[in-house]
Amino acid sequence: MKFDPFVVEVIRHGLSAAAEEMSLVMTRSARSPLLREAGDLSSAITDARGDLVGQGRDIPIHLGAMAYTVPELLKVVPVGDLKDGDVLIYNLGALGGNHLNDVKVVRPVFVDGDIVAFAISLAHWPDIGGTWPGSYFAKAIDTFQEAMRIPPVLIATADGVSAPIMQLLKSNVRDPEACEGDLLGQIAATKAGEKRIVELCRQHGRDAFVAALTRLHDLSEIEMREAIRALPDGVYKGEDYLDDGGAGGEPARIHVEITIAGDEATFDLSGSADRASNFCNTTPFIARSAVVYSARIMSGRDMQQNAGALRPLTIITRPGSILEPGWTAAVAAGNHETSMRIVDAIFRAMQDAIPERLSAGGATTSGVLFFAEPRSDGSWKMLYEVHGGGEGARYNRDGVSATRVHLANTSNTPVEVIEANYKIRVEQQAIRRDSGGAGKYRGGDGVVRSYRILAPSMHLTTCIERMVIPPFGMQGGQPGQTCRVSLVRNGANVEIDGKSNLVLQQDDLVTIESCGGGGYGVA
Repeated sequence: MKFDPFVVEVIRHGLSAAAEEMSLVMTRSARSPLLREAGDLSSAITDARGDLVGQGRDIPIHLGAMAYTVPELLKVVPVGDLKDGDVLIYNLGALGGNHLNDVKVVRPVFVDGDIVAFAISLAHWPDIGGTWPGSYFAKAIDTFQEAMRIPPVLIATADGVSAPIMQLLKSNVRDPEACEGDLLGQIAATKAGEKRIVELCRQHGRDAFVAALTRLHDLSEIEMREAIRALPDGVYKGEDYLDDGGAGGEPARIHVEITIAGDEATFDLSGSADRASNFCNTTPFIARSAVVYSARIMSGRDMQQNAGALRPLTIITRPGSILEPGWTAAVAAGNHETSMRIVDAIFRAMQDAIPERLSAGGATTSGVLFFAEPRSDGSWKMLYEVHGGGEGARYNRDGVSATRVHLANTSNTPVEVIEANYKIRVEQQAIRRDSGGAGKYRGGDGVVRSYRILAPSMHLTTCIERMVIPPFGMQGGQPGQTCRVSLVRNGANVEIDGKSNLVLQQDDLVTIESCGGGGYGVA
């Protein structure tokens, strides 16, 4: 087919707008503050093969993993079994997934009786069962302790939502009403995506729409190959460390060897640590997602991220390692902590080759404080709080303070929302002054936030990196300060580890001081 480049661009932007609308529908209809306020959700559109063609401006680690979600799904669910109006739900890591809290809802989009695309809504459920409220259990020995595992199952058809499946899900989470509201929001989001995709097909013709998707993949491949070709050929090595999870509780190594050869790049992560002893393992799909994000930064281009851009990249992980630990390993924290270590290792590997495109180490941790408040009826209210910090400085400017960097793109929950919905009082919200590293350009500063517990008791989960190993400086810049978490109980300080589960008492004061970014260059 002869391509009209203007039509291809119209369809490209139409797909992006459809994904953006899906995220808006989800944000406006979700019940959990984590989704409607913090925005821990993402939307994507794939072609009929499951290859990513459109995404919202959401969370990079989600979007990268969703490049594999539908292709893996179609290996176990024959495409011929799907019908117009079907909506599937699943969260298994083996199906292009990440940690179990990230639940995918997928709708095949039919036009004239054939599937032309899939609409995907991913949302982090604040609780999905498991050992501990919130489904983050720091001492989990396997994923069965973490959360409910959902294989691909029809949550809805053309006749409506499946009441038995909805009841099954609600019976295995600690906040069933919020679960139902969030899930219905996801289903509505995929319906909005379907509507826009059908409109594009009607406007430009189904065949032209399908051909345009193929063309978009090819264009992204061309652009990625051009970007890699512009990099100096060679082998580049870098490493970074998780605070713990290695043998004997030592820091766990993340190692990358990057080979640039012509218009192709290989990222070999097989030198990383063995399967972690805690919940910091991650799936190979998340590892690939982190690499793809980094490759896009290395390219220096604002290219469209789709399946075509993956073709010049070879990504290697090692079975039995922290990045390919097997499908029974605990992975709750690896989603947003270990993935960030991959990005940092890649940046450190390339810092002398393309320093003008990279930043020093930043607040590459989600800084999770998860509060679970028991209700009198036996259910729970969940507050999943993420905290930004300092951005690493760059070759031409200071780092930004109190922000999110790299693979994260979420917000903290407004104080007013917390105090109106939970028995918590936020007593401090401030910049952590002088926490950024020194250098020709300084790293950004972290944040300070304090939570006073007003309920008789409350469960707390911490999931925080950079408590031991600080964000690195670049080109002679100094590292930023590490994160700190403190608990004041009855006037005394109680030590809290970065990865822990504990029960809080009334009047406890929990404070997080997030890390600052590393400095850039010699002062």
